[in-house]
Amino acid sequence: MIAFDDVTKTFGESRAVDGVTLTVPEGRTTALIGPSGCGKSTLLRMVVGLETPTSGDVFVDGVAVEPSSVRAIRRRLGYVIQEGGLFPHLTAKQNVLLAVEPLGIPPADFEARLEELIRLTHLPVGAIDRYPGELSGGQRQRVSIIRALLPDPDYLLMDEPFGALDPLVRFELQREFRDIVTSEGKTVLLVTHDLAEAGFLGDEVVLLEGGRVVQQGPYRDLLESPVDEFVTRFVEAQRTPEAAS
Repeated sequence: MIAFDDVTKTFGESRAVDGVTLTVPEGRTTALIGPSGCGKSTLLRMVVGLETPTSGDVFVDGVAVEPSSVRAIRRRLGYVIQEGGLFPHLTAKQNVLLAVEPLGIPPADFEARLEELIRLTHLPVGAIDRYPGELSGGQRQRVSIIRALLPDPDYLLMDEPFGALDPLVRFELQREFRDIVTSEGKTVLLVTHDLAEAGFLGDEVVLLEGGRVVQQGPYRDLLESPVDEFVTRFVEAQRTPEAAS
């Protein structure tokens, strides 16, 4: 599992994360949600080793994320960012195969899994051989998900993976992603600003504000049993027009 032990991260005088202790259960999806600047993406980046805690520790299966261990830990992680993060000068397939280069295994050994992931993500025939500029936003995001899943990582980290997509494509990808995660039994740490997305994908939702965990638990608890006024206001701010009428 992934665990944060009293983690704080400061940038100058700004405290992005403030004493967070949190466990991400194995085989489940945990959604980090909250307003901009609440610390959710910083927490994710500390798991990958892109940020270092000012104090406290981040663990992956009991191993602290630090310079001596981060390389081995990254081999167990799949990482998906908003808009895919694909290299424009490489084809989709070349982008995907970058994920397995550090493993020292011939790319040909992953052909069967690649074909299976193309099928699971409903990537159109031939799209894997195109360049990112020739793909739609939804197709680029599918390629990014394939790249993250190809090495069969133990953990999948996702930072606003569907945020830039139009609503119909977004819902389609959310549904496909949930099916894939369920079938493969992945442990997922998802960052999103969308409460409905957190509820749809997350087994547990963690709401942050000011770098601290305000409430965590099932999505329904945030709606029906908010712990304070901030949670109530956050939920009400994301009501659908139907719910507000």
